[in-house]
Amino acid sequence: MILIAGADVDGLGDALESAGANVVRLEGIATRESLSAAGLADADTLVLTEMDDASAIPVAKEANPDVRVVTYAPDSLPEFARGQTDLAVDPALLSAEVVAEELVNGAADGL
Repeated sequence: MILIAGADVDGLGDALESAGANVVRLEGIATRESLSAAGLADADTLVLTEMDDASAIPVAKEANPDVRVVTYAPDSLPEFARGQTDLAVDPALLSAEVVAEELVNGAADGL
């Protein structure tokens, strides 16, 4: 399951669903409580589409150390979250469809 936090203006969630992923969208601000309620414990991947939610990265890793954290946003990843982020992608460089395919196929291949 892939959990998406943020407005997702670039359509990554739709692209992930089209690629066959089970996507859960987090409504509102990504906090420990909202991540937990959205199913973080069962998530394989957490995607942040807004760097305003970057403080959720260490929280998510603490709650689920195995979750893969991906950012898909044009803004820079804050320094404090860089070490816990597995992949940071700028939507201007890779389309949502390319990223979705990679995330879905990479998960199937054990990446």
